[in-house]
Amino acid sequence: MTDGIEKETFEAALKALEGAVQSLERGELSLEKALSCFEDGVRSAGLCRQFLQEVETRLELLLKDSEGNLRVEPHKEE
Repeated sequence: MTDGIEKETFEAALKALEGAVQSLERGELSLEKALSCFEDGVRSAGLCRQFLQEVETRLELLLKDSEGNLRVEPHKEE
């Protein structure tokens, strides 16, 4: 599954997380399947978090200076 994880997109990871949550909320899974589903959800949540952190580090703000020129400035964490 490592190859799939490396190529997975944020949208795919989010969809997998939502699917895991829905399956668990229905409460119809056996204990073993629920545990496996929970593990998959945690893995997907971690991937989502990783994707968002990567985007945040690449985020740049476009600002105008006093002369009206646009400049790029790195995103500052709050």
